Order: sequence, then C-alpha cells, then structure tokens
Amino acid sequence: MENITLNLDGSFISKQEMENIKSEIIAAHELLLNREGVSSDMTGWIDYVDRIGDEYEEIMSAKEYIKDKCEAFIVLGIGGSYLGAKAAIEAIRGDFHNEIEKPAVYFAGQNLSGSYLKKLKEVVSNKEICLIVISKSGTTIETALSFRVLKELMEEKYMDESKKRIFVVTDKNRGALKKISDLNGYKTFVIPDDIGGRYSVITPVGLLPMAFANLNVQEFLNGLKSGAEEYKNSCFDENICCQYAAARNILNRRGKEVEILVNYEPSCISIAEWWKQLFGESEGKEGKGLFPASLNFTTDLHSMGQFVQEGRKIIFETTLNIENRRDDMVVPFDDRDFDGLNYISGKPFSYINQKAFEGTFMAHSEGEVPGIIINVPEMNEYYLGKIFYFFMMSCAISGYTNNIDPFTQPGVEHYKKNMFSLLGKR
Repeated sequence: MENITLNLDGSFISKQEMENIKSEIIAAHELLLNREGVSSDMTGWIDYVDRIGDEYEEIMSAKEYIKDKCEAFIVLGIGGSYLGAKAAIEAIRGDFHNEIEKPAVYFAGQNLSGSYLKKLKEVVSNKEICLIVISKSGTTIETALSFRVLKELMEEKYMDESKKRIFVVTDKNRGALKKISDLNGYKTFVIPDDIGGRYSVITPVGLLPMAFANLNVQEFLNGLKSGAEEYKNSCFDENICCQYAAARNILNRRGKEVEILVNYEPSCISIAEWWKQLFGESEGKEGKGLFPASLNFTTDLHSMGQFVQEGRKIIFETTLNIENRRDDMVVPFDDRDFDGLNYISGKPFSYINQKAFEGTFMAHSEGEVPGIIINVPEMNEYYLGKIFYFFMMSCAISGYTNNIDPFTQPGVEHYKKNMFSLLGKR
C-alpha cells in the first residue's frame, strides 16, 4: 500500500521555520503517546484499534441480522456521534448512494427542525427500517427528541419487534439511553470512557453505521492500524502528522486565522464537516486556534474563489487530493463544437479536475495564499481509516503545541444553559 503524503511546497514555509518549531512538535507528540499531557485519560483512540476485541464481532453479527430486514436505516446523533459515519458512508458509497445502493441511509437527531423530522418520517414510512441511536448520555436534546418521535414510529409500525430493530451506542454503565435500552432490551454497543465524541468515529459510533451501510469495516480498521503504526514515529522528518501540525502552527503565528479544507470531489464534503468539528472543538479555546472552514472546488471557485484569491490575507488552504478517482467519465466529441471544448474530448473528467486543482493551486500561490496538499492514493475504506487517524493525531499534537486541552469543549455548555433556561427547565 502507498502512503498518504504531505506536500508543503506552496506553503511559503522555510526550512528554518520548520527547524525552529520542531522541538515543540516532538515534545507534544511525546506527551500524547506517553499519555502525559492534559486530559490524557481521553486518549484511548490512540490504540483503540488494538483493543476493539469482541465489539467487532458483535457489529458484524448485528449487520448480518438486519441484512434481509432493512431497506433503510436512520442514524440518530449529533456532532461526533454522526459526522464521522456520514463522512465515511458518503465518501465510499458516493453521491446519490441512497438511490443506487441498499440499505438507504438517513440521519436525524442533528437539528431541532420539526419540518425535517416530519419529512423524514414521510420518506421512510413505507420502508423496512432500523434505527441506530448514538449518544453517550442519552439526554442531548436534538437526538433525544428525534428518538422520541422515531421510537414512536417504530413501535406503531413493528410493535414488539421494534425492540430488535433499534440499536444503541452509548455509555457502558450509565446514562438515560443505557437505562432505556436495558428496559426495552435494545442491543447496545459501547462508547469507551477514554474516547471523546469527535474522536469516536473509530469506535462503534462510526463502525456500526459503516457496517450497516455495507462498507468494508475490516479494511477501515486496517487503515487505522497502519496509521497508528506509521504516525507514532518520533522522527519529525518521517511523520507527516508532526509536519502538518507544525505547518499549521507556523502559519497561525504569522497571522493566518482561517484554514480552509478544500476537496475536488463532492462525495468528500462530509469529511470536511467532520474535520471542522475535530479542529474547531479541539483548538478553539482561550482565544486561540485557527478557524476551520471548508470549500468544495471547483463549485465554490465560482462563489468564494474571488475572496480566496484577492481578499484579506488571513487564509491558508489545505487540499485533500484524491489521486486516483473511481467511476470516471470521458468527455464526448461533438460534431458542431458550439462550446469550443472538443480540444479536451476523449479526456477523462478526472484529468480535467486534476488540472483545475493544479491551476487553482498555482493561482492562489501567486495570490500569496499558502497551500498545503494532503495526497491520498485513492478513496477506499483503508485510506479513509488512515486519513481519519492522520487528522486526529495531527489535531492532538497541534493542541498540545498550543498549550490547550484538545479533548474538552467547555464553551459549548454556555448556549445549552441559556436554551434550557428559556425553555423553562428547572
């Protein structure tokens, strides 16, 4: 297997700058691997793939059980409880996958829109459905309210059999969802105590929906294992996680405030959504951190390209470059050539898309927008697992380098307190 590679040629970072920050990065990396940094009790994701144990077999057993019973399943969760699974399923199954592949996959519990939930019920009402409910506490309001509605739907549709069609990923011993599951006999899977939500895609939080969607979970785990082995290397020049964390911090200290994750495949949009939560919640503390944003090119070049090229110089770009794309098409020849594009007839779209990427990268470099490229050989389950691990490791290193705790999110509790007060909670 080829490795994921990092290209910093367009980042405008000198060798001396990298040399100057190297000791900080290596120290952060060692703190992480030695479990000596802040919130070290939340670093279970580092070696989770080596201790998944019987959970994998239980996931595969659940997948086999629903195989002939489920035309569609709904994942209920918010934040890290659904973003990783959504990213993985869309990246592997592709655009329009619900129209092409079975079972179809829907998401709920990630908003407070009654309209969204009503329309979802209409969509699935005539399908054979299963639910996956993901919440460590079981009291997260978006997910809990959606579960109330969809649990009622399941009980009306399937009566006592509904208990066998509802699968729960929650705390091992405590919480509202655990109590409900024990009372009703739902099959449960465990969110480990030592892994926080935004790092949980590698646990049943992500693995169970991936399995139900017929992704190759074993290959995903193989990619995780490869990443865990490769990125524990303490040699800065051989570890792209350390190099990426260093580049981000150098550019941030130079005054860059926004990192944009760019991709050129619509099926990778949700990877960027997962990445935004990972870095936003991990680094946005104590007045520190880059603002994580994302753009989907070439689409967004026709809306945001002008600002990136000539707007405020607060941005740098990180491009997720999928080198070998699947399901390609060739540009047909047109006898009349009204659009003047016959000069690229016979060329695959992937070739044209690649040239768009190269041309954009050149233009933005000329516009003094630093660019980092993460080259992924292809988008399959193996490389998906590895890219998830790469970003998680890089994020944790970056947080420790900035002297912040990358495993907490105290700020998000403030809006909840206000909301519950306004709702009249006592």
